[in-house]
Amino acid sequence: MDRETRAFAESHFRRLRGQPAGGAGASPGRVDFIASPASFSYADFFKRYLLPNVPCVFSCAFTEGWGGRRRWVTPGGRPDFQHLLRTYGDAVVPVADCGRREYNAHPKEHMLLRDYLRYWTEHIESGYSSPRGCLYLKDWHLCRDSSAEDVFTLPVYFSSDWLNEYWDALDVDDYRFVYMGPAGSWSPFHADIFRSFSWSANICGRKKWLFFPPGQEEALRDRHGGLPYDVTSPALLDSHLYPRRGHCSPALELTQEAGEMVFVPSGWHHQVHNLEDTISINHNWVNGCNLANMWHFLQQELRAVQQEVSQWKETMSDWHHHCQVIMRSCTGINFEEFYHFLKVIAERRLLLLAEGTDSGAMEGSAGSRLGPHQAAFDVSRITEVLASVVAHPDFQKVDTGMFSPRPEELLQQLEEVVASTVSL
Repeated sequence: MDRETRAFAESHFRRLRGQPAGGAGASPGRVDFIASPASFSYADFFKRYLLPNVPCVFSCAFTEGWGGRRRWVTPGGRPDFQHLLRTYGDAVVPVADCGRREYNAHPKEHMLLRDYLRYWTEHIESGYSSPRGCLYLKDWHLCRDSSAEDVFTLPVYFSSDWLNEYWDALDVDDYRFVYMGPAGSWSPFHADIFRSFSWSANICGRKKWLFFPPGQEEALRDRHGGLPYDVTSPALLDSHLYPRRGHCSPALELTQEAGEMVFVPSGWHHQVHNLEDTISINHNWVNGCNLANMWHFLQQELRAVQQEVSQWKETMSDWHHHCQVIMRSCTGINFEEFYHFLKVIAERRLLLLAEGTDSGAMEGSAGSRLGPHQAAFDVSRITEVLASVVAHPDFQKVDTGMFSPRPEELLQQLEEVVASTVSL
């Protein structure tokens, strides 16, 4: 990030006054196509897509050097089952059954990759039909579980990735996934975890995306308040069951070709269908641009939990603590862990600013790759959101006695650094 881009970004967030970025609004009408890496900078992406929170598609030129596009794909452009079998056959992978519904998702089982590839091959040979139904390998943590053999190179546009930086620091998890599935496999209507951004690159195959900007999903709720499982279902035409459907704009449709990457903005609900046998790399990521969205989402999740168990508020000891426990079980994170997430990223940025990029500190982190202005911007965003966290009545009920540093102390330190980096 350069000085001008940082100033542009900070001015953008001052106008928002702490509100989530890319809130309710009309669909842009089309998805921009980015043709050439040579004429498209990080600043271009940051200003035109990341801050406005709108989708775009990167051409196959951005992924042409990836190992996965050479090794995982046959000369005819289809998945290379033999290479995948030799290299990863004994990996245990999660597989979803696209023909079954479990709440608003597909139920999953785990199997060896070799067994899934055998199923997939037989599924194709049987004319894309199988007594086992349509199975979709989803959310395989390849980078976490084994060598990724240079399958992809992280594009600079997506390299300010706090979510994976945090989990890498803890060395317990990540949000980097491989998806593989036959034509006809699909992902139901959803918005990404924690209201993260995501990017999805097709190693081979084609996908159809249906996008709805933030707020449009409210018009898709049924009369009971539930979101649809499948936005292509004829049931949505039933005005008695979906009384507000007429207020929703048509989906923003996109066909993603082999080698192309899609940027999925924060809070955009979407549904995705594989039009061909497809393999993709998918990452969820959070940074300063959607941090307020994540915090807003977590507050909504806590309120939903509190409403569900409100009848026990007066009789249950440590009711507020139990709400946080339930929230973490349902959402994957609660207020305490969100603070630790902020703390880890803040301390890494403070170290970078203190030691300077020339010293080689924090080699390989998102902050150092994108420079001191990115680090200063990150600190300013953490400071704004942490101030809201510290002031939140439910966070004040969290036992922070063993936190180091205490939230108020970290906030004061960050505020001092923000003041000192104005002239950076």
